[in-house]
Formats: sequence, structure tokens, C-alpha cells
Amino acid sequence: MVESDTDTPFISIPGVLNFRDIGGYPIPSRPGKQVRRGLVYRSAEPSEVTDAGLDKIQRLGIAISYDLRSERELARANQDFKLFRDGYTGIKKILAPVFRDEDYSPEAIALRFKTYRASPEGFAEGYFAVLTAGAHPENGARPYATILEHLTTDTAPQPILIHCQVGKDRTGIICALILSLCGVEDDVVADEYSLSDIGLASLHEQLVANLLLKAEFREDPESARLMVLTRRDNMLLFLKKIKKEHGSVKQCVINLNLLTEEGIEQLRTNMIVDITN
Repeated sequence: MVESDTDTPFISIPGVLNFRDIGGYPIPSRPGKQVRRGLVYRSAEPSEVTDAGLDKIQRLGIAISYDLRSERELARANQDFKLFRDGYTGIKKILAPVFRDEDYSPEAIALRFKTYRASPEGFAEGYFAVLTAGAHPENGARPYATILEHLTTDTAPQPILIHCQVGKDRTGIICALILSLCGVEDDVVADEYSLSDIGLASLHEQLVANLLLKAEFREDPESARLMVLTRRDNMLLFLKKIKKEHGSVKQCVINLNLLTEEGIEQLRTNMIVDITN
């Protein structure tokens, strides 16, 4: 059994940052109920995982890892994913890119940065665009739909890991959808999202330095710093925008063809359990 770090949902996995369980959060509309632990994990990319880290991941029972990065990102990174070498572990890797190639053009990236950098309102707009990109009918990977569908099996779903590059934006969006569908309050969803500031603290300076190399941020270091943070208001305003555009997170998921109403009910059946001490 792998235990979370004291008083936090983080699990120390040597070589992997920002690794945590999104379960354990209460559901006010269902007194005595919470989100199931040990089923959905999130993290930054795991290419530097150590042998000790691999051992801990295996003991968590994770069967599938969903990588939300694009093929261009993976090619550019040229990483050696020993976590997924044939015969190395029993974990299946699924490439589930949120962005299509055209969404990852230099022009698209510049526009996305410009949207994000302004304010929490800018992040909300940017996240809504990311969600739309992930749900686009021409995105054959169906990243968010595929993950949600995994959680709707008739039998107990196998534990999964969701990650992108640092596990805060694309990963934060799908985790927010899952928690919201379960009935977790927006404030608590925002709290969970903001934990990436802790999980990525050791990487913040490097991330800022990388952004300052880009033309969009070269003369604006303050915006670069805000870009790497996961402020609660980013998520709160994103959820508010979803409700403004679709009425509710549930209706948004249905409207974007990520899950049917029946699928959402099955997800709740699988994800919601009694609170345990």
C-alpha cells in the first residue's frame, strides 16, 4: 500500500513531480459520500521516473496512463519513457493529445499565451478553448471523452494516471470535470487545482525562464510568473464560464459529446463512495 504524504493528497514518486490522488473530496449533496481514492491520479510527465518511483507506481495498481501531449511535443522532447517500455511494467500508455497539429502551430501557441497571460479571466477563456479543442469532432484522439468513458465501465474501473507536460493545465481541466461531475463544490475543485503550485514549486524558476525566451513574454516577466501558477481564481472563473455557456458542467459534458447522461450516472456510481476515516 502506498500512502499519501501527510495531510496532502500528494504521493512521493521519485523522479515524477506533482503526483497526487484526486480522490477523497466530500460531496455536499450526498452527505457521508466522497470521491473514490486510488482510482484517478494526476502528475507531470514521468520520463525521469526512477526505479524506486516505478515500484511505487506499480504498487498503486495503475493500469493505464493517459498522455495529453501532442505528437509534436513528444517529438520535440525526445524523451525515453522507460515507464512504458515493453515488458518494463504492466502499465498501458495511451497517447490522447488535446491539441491537433493545427492547434499547435506557432500562431495558435502565441494566441493561447496571449489569452492566458492577462488575468484569471484570461485563463478561464484559455481553458475553455483548451476544453473545446479536446472535444473537437476532428480530434480523433478524443482525449477527454476517452478518459471519462474509462470511468463508466460496468465493473470497477482500473486505476489511471493522467498527465501532460507539468500536469497543471490540460490535466487540471479533465480532473476538474471529473470532480465536478461527482458533485464536488467549485471552491474545492479550485483548491485541488491550486495544489499544483506546491507540486511544481521546484520547477517554477525553470518554467519562468523558458517562457522568457518566447517573444510574447520577453518584456513581461510578471506575466511569465503568473503563467506558471495555478491560482484558484483561474479554475473558479473557468467553471463559471462553463456554467454561463452550458448551464452546468454536466450539460457541458453532454453538449460536447464527452459522455451521455447515462454515462455520467455510471461514472458517479463508480467514483462516489462512503466516507472512510
